[in-house]
Amino acid sequence: MHTIIKAENLTFSYPDEPAGHPPVLDQINLEIEAGSFVAILGHNGSGKSTLAKHMNALLVPTEGTLWVEDLATSDPNNLLAIREKVGMVFQNPDNQIVASVVEEDVAFGPENMGLPPEEIRRRVDTALKMVGMYEMREHSPHLLSGGQKQRVAIAGIIAMMPRCIVLDESTAMLDPVGRRETVDTIRTLNEKYGITVVLITHHMDEAAQAQRLIVMAGGKIIDDGSPKEVFQHVETLRSAGLAVPETVALLYELKEQGLPVPLDAISDEECAAILAGLLK
Repeated sequence: MHTIIKAENLTFSYPDEPAGHPPVLDQINLEIEAGSFVAILGHNGSGKSTLAKHMNALLVPTEGTLWVEDLATSDPNNLLAIREKVGMVFQNPDNQIVASVVEEDVAFGPENMGLPPEEIRRRVDTALKMVGMYEMREHSPHLLSGGQKQRVAIAGIIAMMPRCIVLDESTAMLDPVGRRETVDTIRTLNEKYGITVVLITHHMDEAAQAQRLIVMAGGKIIDDGSPKEVFQHVETLRSAGLAVPETVALLYELKEQGLPVPLDAISDEECAAILAGLLK
């Protein structure tokens, strides 16, 4: 695999911050491989959403550099190419829906790319099938559920055929059903179609489904590894104001009491197997 996103000494401060205020992002060094599924976890104010906005040049570094496949985001000449490679999905799907019919909304991006009508039709149908919304293509998006709207928003990005999709707290405004629908969709995009996914979240259950988990606090990366590895660092996560999955929290308390239990059981089934072993 090759690197699709790379940050080197990335530092960012908003222009209106008072003198002496710590930067929002502080010397971030990061590489994300093409085709991977990465979750970035952090408390409010950790810098995770600011980092997400750097990934398709909505923001550019105050210091340091971020590249998207060797294109520096700080070069205005690279802007169009970068945004064709990296698509963004935000918290509120209503803010990304621009048309009164689902298929017209999904067609908006390809139309602005100047593609011929037959190519637009092909991309729209393909994108809607990929997110499981093809049967709803002639519906009004404003009558859909929150999870369905978010899938339409994702389809609109897919139709532009990016190599990477960054989802910035895209499940934050959804109910549990909508959250599950959205996460299932992005897992399918990654596993079946090889699209790089960067999921910005504060939900542990979502982060646990990624291949790689990056934890941020105070504008810095404080942990990086597989979910099984990162969730074992209970005190590190708690110091950043984050909880751990309930299964890990239970095993951690048992370990603190001197019981010989591992901390790498994330699922209920794994935890239950460990507890059953203790009872034998």
